[in-house]
Amino acid sequence: MNTKSQKVKRVNRQTMVVSLDIGKGSHFGYFRAPNGKEESPFEVNNCRDGFHQFWKKLCRFKKAHRLSHVLVGFESTGPYAEPLLHFLRQKPLQLVQINPMHSKRVKELTGNSPNKTDRKDPRVIADVMMLGHSLTVVVPEGAAAELRRLTQARERAIKDRTAILNQLQHLVFVIFPEFLTVIKKVSSKTGLFLTGHCPTPDAILALGLDELSRDMRRVSRGRMDHQRARQLFQAAKSSVGVTEGRQSIVSEIGYLVDQIERINAFVDHLECRMRSYLEQIPYSPHLLSMRGIGLITVAGLIGEVGDFRQFSTLPEITKLAGLDLFEVSSGKHRGRHHISKRGRPLMRKLLYFGAINTVKSNGIMHVPYNRMIERGMPKIKALVAISRKLLAVMFALARDGSIYIEDYNTHRCQLAA
Repeated sequence: MNTKSQKVKRVNRQTMVVSLDIGKGSHFGYFRAPNGKEESPFEVNNCRDGFHQFWKKLCRFKKAHRLSHVLVGFESTGPYAEPLLHFLRQKPLQLVQINPMHSKRVKELTGNSPNKTDRKDPRVIADVMMLGHSLTVVVPEGAAAELRRLTQARERAIKDRTAILNQLQHLVFVIFPEFLTVIKKVSSKTGLFLTGHCPTPDAILALGLDELSRDMRRVSRGRMDHQRARQLFQAAKSSVGVTEGRQSIVSEIGYLVDQIERINAFVDHLECRMRSYLEQIPYSPHLLSMRGIGLITVAGLIGEVGDFRQFSTLPEITKLAGLDLFEVSSGKHRGRHHISKRGRPLMRKLLYFGAINTVKSNGIMHVPYNRMIERGMPKIKALVAISRKLLAVMFALARDGSIYIEDYNTHRCQLAA
């Protein structure tokens, strides 16, 4: 299975160029032959009949111009291209994708106008394809495909949970503002338990100090003692929370707490499935051998990359993550290095949080991180550098099939002795 995009060279005299401007309800297609003959942009319905009509039209054009190879391209887009993509994968053709930034710049050259229409865009995509600026389409398969979907589902669930937690915190502040000074995190088990069972000052007082203390100690597994319960009880006595419309707010708080608990259970289910699919990836134990790099990070990276072993050089996978460096220099001015960010944002996010975990006082990247800070490098820039370093180490571990060894130089000297 090929899991790495390859740049497609300039089309030859036997290549039929087919471009698609992807939409939700319908797409717009366009055909071009090497001799300049073309089929004007036409609508393609996003359904089975529409796909079959598109394929028949393509075959007629190919036969009429006696062409042997078909190159179908479209801009990298969201989910709307996936049904057509899977339909075309079964056909004798080559699929490529176009960087939207490339088509945007070529569009400016075509007619010197930023004009954007469904009938202009397919022609621009075809121009980019003929210049040779397209990449083969990579569709993850097997466990890697499942990990990608699971990671994306988890990201969406976490985003929804964050939004609901913000709503919950706002409502709690209205009826019991002092609650947030005692229980710092509403998202904690204790915070959710209290907001779900006794979200108002009156409910806390009705529960009683002894019962409140027992519940908090039980839910927090001993982390919250009697003193914290006393603080909350005293805050309830002198609360300045709003009393008008309180019952309606309590009803909404109960609904939000229920939603958060459902999302938490769903996230746990996703992570359990991630663990099972990771077991099907032969080199996943090698990546997990890095202390501070957990299951979520490894599962997400494999889902985004597809297969680390399909990459032959480190710059290829670094570019996929958008962590490749560039500078803007002119004449005597020498620009600073920046990461391109022209890659997968989720890869960068996972690596960045992995870097935060590994630069802690006992982390595997603590020493190199401190060296960067001592040289005057800003903390964020140092974390990005550590992200690049982590990706390089993971690539080497997957390529060589080896386990990560901390303080490798000392270990090698001991073996030599």
